[in-house]
Amino acid sequence: MKRKLSNTRSGFVKGIEKLIYGKKKIDKELFDELEELLISSDVGVKTTDRIIKRIEESLEKKVLKDVKQLKNEIKDEILSTLSLNGSGNQKEGTFKPYIILVVGVNGTGKTTSIAKLANLHKNKGKVLVAAADTFRAAAIEQLQEWCNRTGVDMIKHQAGSDPSAVVFDTLASAKAKKVDYVIIDTAGRLHTKVNLMEELKKIQKVVQREVENAPHEILLVLDATTGQNAIQQAMKFKEAVDINGIILTKLDGTAKGGVIVGIADELKIPIKYIGIGEKMEDLATFSPQDFVESLFSK
Repeated sequence: MKRKLSNTRSGFVKGIEKLIYGKKKIDKELFDELEELLISSDVGVKTTDRIIKRIEESLEKKVLKDVKQLKNEIKDEILSTLSLNGSGNQKEGTFKPYIILVVGVNGTGKTTSIAKLANLHKNKGKVLVAAADTFRAAAIEQLQEWCNRTGVDMIKHQAGSDPSAVVFDTLASAKAKKVDYVIIDTAGRLHTKVNLMEELKKIQKVVQREVENAPHEILLVLDATTGQNAIQQAMKFKEAVDINGIILTKLDGTAKGGVIVGIADELKIPIKYIGIGEKMEDLATFSPQDFVESLFSK
């Protein structure tokens, strides 16, 4: 984890260390520089403002007494923010099949995340993938290739087919074959296209009708390298479906990994998994404690 987060650590954490190096006291100038650093690291204006205010309160209460303590104070604030939302909703194993609906715009790493998710779950039970992104050219073929590599089965129709029909057939097959996990791919929906969001709602209704209390997880895939735009995407998806978890991809490829803090703070949705590389095992179950320790460790 520490190695995979080296870009963010060198940009964000080293920036904090550089900021406080040689400073004798915590003053307005230091707060202004810290604010600029947090915003430039994609933490976001709202979240930055909240963190600065909390640090100011610690200073006033004399909990924070020395500039040398500032790095740990920031670390604690980030850990607190990332820990607020818990780990998600219903426990796996309560329902069978356990239905996971995966949504997100094209280019976020959704297809590879589904493959990695399938790889994680196949060690716990039988997995079936639904190729319900029937609109994008080659989406079905790409997902089939990843499923072949992962060694899990996939249900597909022809390109341009009704996505809800693919989902219906997948669920029927899952129940007949006593599958443990169903992972449903959906179109890489441009969040500005109303008709595509309506299609997403339609898929959710099919799942709700066919399986008790489903979908059990709705995971939104966001790309860490897109910064604050990821938060705007999430806001649009929240209007269409009840997202209860986030997969944040490409954290290893950005020096502005502070976006993870802004996402946790503004969206109030648990971050369930983080993508920290291209290998199959590079989708990690998110632990705020492990993440922050890896980020701030020497």
